[in-house]
Amino acid sequence: MLDIHSAATSQHNVRGLERVGSLAGGALMFSKGLRHGGLVGLLQMVVGGLAVARGVSGHCSTKAWWQRHRQEYQRLRADIERSAAELEVLKASARAATEGVTVTGKDPLTGS
Repeated sequence: MLDIHSAATSQHNVRGLERVGSLAGGALMFSKGLRHGGLVGLLQMVVGGLAVARGVSGHCSTKAWWQRHRQEYQRLRADIERSAAELEVLKASARAATEGVTVTGKDPLTGS
């Protein structure tokens, strides 16, 4: 569950046009919900209020969560790409080491 009262809420991760968009879109959705009424209107007011709060505070816990997990994804992807490159080097080395080698079925140490 997201903790809206943690120290992370003081960190601004919503800036510029994104922040303005949250304020404007949230206000528009809130006012639309007021005019619509009923359960749908109430849901629009809630979503609009959350967007306005996001714009006013400049922080979005959901965005912070996605950013943390995206960094982890990028780290894992880099690890996989590095491992794939190492595997290609090993395959090339194995090919080079076995070029021109034939298997006779005889043990070279015993001569039989």
